[in-house]
Amino acid sequence: MKKLFVSCSCFLVTTLLSVQADDKMDKQTDVVVEECVCQGPSQSPARVILLWGETPPNDELMAMFYDTRLLHFQDPRAPRFLLIDRKGRAALGIGGYVKATASYDFDGALPNRDFVTYDIPVPRNPAERNQYQMDASTTRLFLKLVGANSVLGKYTVYVESDFRGGQDYGFRLRQAYVNARGFLVGQTWSTFVDPAAAPPTIDYEGPNGMTSVRNVMLRYTLDLSKHWQVALAAEAPSVTYTLSDGNNMAIRQRMPDIPFYVQYGWNEGNNHIRVSGLIRGLSYRDLMASRNKSVLGWAVQLSGLANITPKVMLYYQGVYGRGYDRYLNGLNGKGFDLIPDPDNQGKLYAPETLGYMAGIRYSFSQKFFISASYSQSRLYSKTGSLSENSYRYAQYIVGNAFYNLTPDCSIGLEYLYGRRSNINREDGQANRINAMIQYNF
Repeated sequence: MKKLFVSCSCFLVTTLLSVQADDKMDKQTDVVVEECVCQGPSQSPARVILLWGETPPNDELMAMFYDTRLLHFQDPRAPRFLLIDRKGRAALGIGGYVKATASYDFDGALPNRDFVTYDIPVPRNPAERNQYQMDASTTRLFLKLVGANSVLGKYTVYVESDFRGGQDYGFRLRQAYVNARGFLVGQTWSTFVDPAAAPPTIDYEGPNGMTSVRNVMLRYTLDLSKHWQVALAAEAPSVTYTLSDGNNMAIRQRMPDIPFYVQYGWNEGNNHIRVSGLIRGLSYRDLMASRNKSVLGWAVQLSGLANITPKVMLYYQGVYGRGYDRYLNGLNGKGFDLIPDPDNQGKLYAPETLGYMAGIRYSFSQKFFISASYSQSRLYSKTGSLSENSYRYAQYIVGNAFYNLTPDCSIGLEYLYGRRSNINREDGQANRINAMIQYNF
């Protein structure tokens, strides 16, 4: 006789049900419903619903689900539903959240649902000063499989999607990877991105001076000691250009992006400081010279987060380099990895770019916290490279408050201010109020 255990904190009594296991066999499976706090692994919260076979999962396996130290603020946390194999060596989690937002723009409106400072109209458009929007496309679904065996050691398989595949809530893949023995293969946050150093925001876009992109990659991460960690990766390249008329053209890239970092962590890994580097080979076609050319792109970044007191957390990021604009939140996909060289017709060059962000969070209790952040991204281009109404820099300011109504349901309110300035010194601004309700499962 086989036993199947279902564990959930909402059950206060234990019952035993007999069910037919196979129509062709006269075997039965006992379905035992037990209270999680009494019978489940000590690492699992009371909210979790567990289903396991002959052997319950050990705490080491469960800890792989509940380690959230390196997650972005908007990433889903631990799943609500867990399925454990018969021997307790592998666990499949199913989870996500439903998130609905409402926003109101005033004294300057943005033409999209995210607060992208690059898109602030310059000069101001007096006909578009106010706007009301609602959105549920950042709702997430994910599957997470963790386990251990003699070949892979401890391994994780993760798939995450949202509904941002288009304006009409198209299903979209966000992350999909396998991680085992320090190697990660698949799509996730770039190795050059420090997702845990992102400050809390309702706004999906986040601060414009912060690195934020997901790539397909092969990455190796090595823990040198309890405090030190290093990582090196080869990631899928993608370059955005601003082309001069008829003198150059975009071509396929010929080498991977190569990001790496060195990180020091403390306070059980909840705080860290990270130094990151990025090397890129940016290829294009020089039509004047009738040959392909490559430009070296590079960037360095300092990032991290730290508890100043048990209630106060600081977030910070600063990045500088050339030809890395695809990785920068405020300039991603805007055509500034390579731009025309005014001193050499047909040639493109990688302009200097600076981005930085600083934020602070104060927790009044486990249920309620507030935060505020300031960020800026700035492009340094040669005179004549771009038109006078092209981007020069932008600022992003956010202040918000979050409250947990229940362990799974939270609400938030947020104010956003953005300002964009062009090369000709003209500027525009936008203001937005965001409200959110989110239910995790």
